[in-house]
Amino acid sequence: MPDASSALRPFHIAFPVDNLEAARHFYGTVLGCPEGRSSDQWIDFNLFGHQIVAHYKPASKEAAHSNPVDGHDVPIPHFGVVLAQADWKQLAERVSAAGVHFIIEPYTRFEGQVGEQSTMFFLDPARNALEFKAFADLSQLFAK
Repeated sequence: MPDASSALRPFHIAFPVDNLEAARHFYGTVLGCPEGRSSDQWIDFNLFGHQIVAHYKPASKEAAHSNPVDGHDVPIPHFGVVLAQADWKQLAERVSAAGVHFIIEPYTRFEGQVGEQSTMFFLDPARNALEFKAFADLSQLFAK
């Protein structure tokens, strides 16, 4: 298995949304993800070099789930990207300026310790949870 210093390949994730136009606005306009191919059932986006695909699915009535982590209720499932610190700050400002509600406000955990990282959580319009992180030292991405 590759370590964090290996050249990373883009990941691909497909996730459900109940409104493709709301997804197009959120991912394309709010997050600034360039749009790729699309159909009347799905839309590809470039999320910081990774391929994410919003697929139409009628809204679910399933209750949201979370796990306690460091005094916060972390939504499960969630996905996101580890960014450079400057990109993370810029995204936090962009999302905040767009009026997106943070489930977990941007903050730094493990400050001054191994694995120091900045993190934030918010939902897309279909209530998919996203987390974006930035590490003080990326080589500590998998540090114990």
